[in-house]
Amino acid sequence: MSKTILITGGAGFIGSHVVRLFVNKYPDYKIVNLDKLTYAGNLENLRDIENKDNYIFEKGDIVDEGYVNDLFAKYNFDGVIHLAAESHVDRSITNPMEFIMTNVVGTVNLLNVAKDAWKGNEDGKLFYHVSTDEVYGSLGDTGLFLETTSYDPQSPYSSSKASSDHFVRAYGNTYGIPFVISNCSNNYGPSQFPEKLLPLFINNIRNGKALPVYGDGKFTRDWLYVVDHAIAIDKIYHEGRNGETYNIGGFNEWTNIDLIKLLCKQMDIALGNEARTAEKLITYVKDRPGHDKRYAIDANKLKNELGWEPSLQFEEGLMKTIAWYLANEKWMDSINSGDYQKYYEQQYS
Repeated sequence: MSKTILITGGAGFIGSHVVRLFVNKYPDYKIVNLDKLTYAGNLENLRDIENKDNYIFEKGDIVDEGYVNDLFAKYNFDGVIHLAAESHVDRSITNPMEFIMTNVVGTVNLLNVAKDAWKGNEDGKLFYHVSTDEVYGSLGDTGLFLETTSYDPQSPYSSSKASSDHFVRAYGNTYGIPFVISNCSNNYGPSQFPEKLLPLFINNIRNGKALPVYGDGKFTRDWLYVVDHAIAIDKIYHEGRNGETYNIGGFNEWTNIDLIKLLCKQMDIALGNEARTAEKLITYVKDRPGHDKRYAIDANKLKNELGWEPSLQFEEGLMKTIAWYLANEKWMDSINSGDYQKYYEQQYS
């Protein structure tokens, strides 16, 4: 194998798409997927590649430094693509310590082990830390997040990711660990855990349930199809400059309410409903604490340096996403019932 790469959080939404891309595109790489398999980790997302010769799954927790050290000793990794993270803002408000442990302590554990494993042999090694645009805080009605934008996290989730970003840079500057960081906008697409807006609302519309919209619904986000994010990660891993940060975005801003109304319209078409049937399910609820008003990414550095740009217009990506969830209702029902968590025992016992 020409490279052995550790991908953390590879059973999650974004991680599973990255694992699939690397396993299929680089048959001479050994891809080790490390995932704790918490509520958001689902090995069923990777059924299509789980028997590939260059793919290995390891169940473990990045918070356990001894375990991570043993894993590095076992595989002698050339690179790390670090996606493992607690990522749901609402959950971070309820239980911030869980986010601090996974997102901060877990990241520092990986850095410590990589530092010791690669000491004096850093050539060809890379620690790629996958982060979020939420570390930048909230924008007003104009402007875009640049790689040089000052950090201003507003929730326990974004604060934990900002902290982990700083530790990665500090270990690069202090210990010479080769690294890159990317900060991405909201992702959408197949196999996203249904606590997130789009799969939650697709499922609620499918079952005639209310669509809860925070506040006035005018919070603005930049949306990116998850496969395009995976392709960007591939580009940055192989072509990005050491010590650099790259913003990844869809050049695609939507207010929540406009996005939800578009989703309702497309769902009515997909389900054969009368027009505006789904829209009647919209219900405005009390806003959550620390809710950032607007995120918007300037991804021109990535476009100009590495030639990456989104492959799909949002309306097309949304239709593909709806089609996937409606064609995979058993997957959604398995998530809702909790049966998906049995797959590891069935496959790996």
